[in-house]
Amino acid sequence: MKKLLLTVAVAAFGFTSAQSDNDAFRGPGDMRVNLGANFQAGGTGIVTSLDYGLGESFSIGAQAGYLLGVEENILDGDVKAEHRFDVKARVNAHLGDVMGLPQNFDIYPGLNLGLKNFGGHAGVRYFFDKGFGVFAETQFPIAKYNTEGTGYRRLNNQFAFLVGASFDLNRGGSSAAE
Repeated sequence: MKKLLLTVAVAAFGFTSAQSDNDAFRGPGDMRVNLGANFQAGGTGIVTSLDYGLGESFSIGAQAGYLLGVEENILDGDVKAEHRFDVKARVNAHLGDVMGLPQNFDIYPGLNLGLKNFGGHAGVRYFFDKGFGVFAETQFPIAKYNTEGTGYRRLNNQFAFLVGASFDLNRGGSSAAE
């Protein structure tokens, strides 16, 4: 039992100890891209987002997604490409440093304005190594443009869970914060 506790303690320390070279968010000039999967009721797809740091704990960005797998048997009507596609502008507040988390770990709530709704999101990002990490994010609508939407009109207009890889685009150079 002592060996197990020691192993867990050493692993936890190694997992949370961060090097300055793999920060999850650096501040002004920082650029991160996420590439992953989108899971929501009635469909799954791919999603990508780009965040650009404007302040020490603030970023703006864009997101695009396309639903590849749509359960047409549970949706009414034909599902067209415009129902599968969504693009959003987003703003994030990066709370990792504010909360005293390790530098390679970030929590970021934010707001987004897309083709289907005005919504919010909350995510986490963890960098394992220089330039590579993982992210997980939830998204939810706050105000829908089509409040009576049913079936395929709910695609990209409901709660969604995103998960995937995160990449630091500053690896070749340095951000303005450095």
